[in-house]
This record gives sequence, C-alpha cells and structure tokens, in this order.
Amino acid sequence: MVMPIYEYKCTKCGKQFEVMRRMADANLSQCSVCGGKLKKLITNTSFVLKGGGWYVTDYPSKDRKTAMDAKKTRDKKVDAQFKEKTKSSPGEKTEPATKTEKKTEAK
Repeated sequence: MVMPIYEYKCTKCGKQFEVMRRMADANLSQCSVCGGKLKKLITNTSFVLKGGGWYVTDYPSKDRKTAMDAKKTRDKKVDAQFKEKTKSSPGEKTEPATKTEKKTEAK
C-alpha cells in the first residue's frame, strides 16, 4: 500500500518536517519539539515522471505531426540554401542583389 507524504511546519519554532500517513488519518496538530501548533503545507509532488509518453510531443495528432514534418523539411531547405550562399571561391567578390524599378509615365 502506498501512503502519501505530508509536510508540516510548526508556527512556534519553525521546524518543518515530512510525515508518511494514510489519507484517512487525522492531521497532526501539535509539534513534537516545542508543542506549538502545526500547519499543513501544500508542496510539490515527491515523484518525477520519466521516460516517453509524458509530453505532448510523444503523441502528436495527425495535423501536428504533419506540421512538425513540414517544419523539419523547411528547416533543411533553409540550411542547404544558407550553405550554398556561403560557398564561394577564395578571392571571389559577391555583390548584393539590387532591384531595378521601372517607372511608368502617367498619360
């Protein structure tokens, strides 16, 4: 049988401790050190979920999986384009591309 762990803090001496108790047991009310009043604390769980299956990315929906695959493909293309642009032979000068604009005259 697994019993939960509860954390208490004394309002008089400040001692803080954990106690393993059944859920049906009454809360502790008196500090064993000074006899002061105990306050039950709300704390994080004492276990960690490890391994696969605990995150949204482990079980994506069909739409999400399609979107993730498309992003990976797009990222690969961008990386390839960047590598291609940065390849240049030594001494070769690259000039920035410029746009040419045509002006049309009003009649």
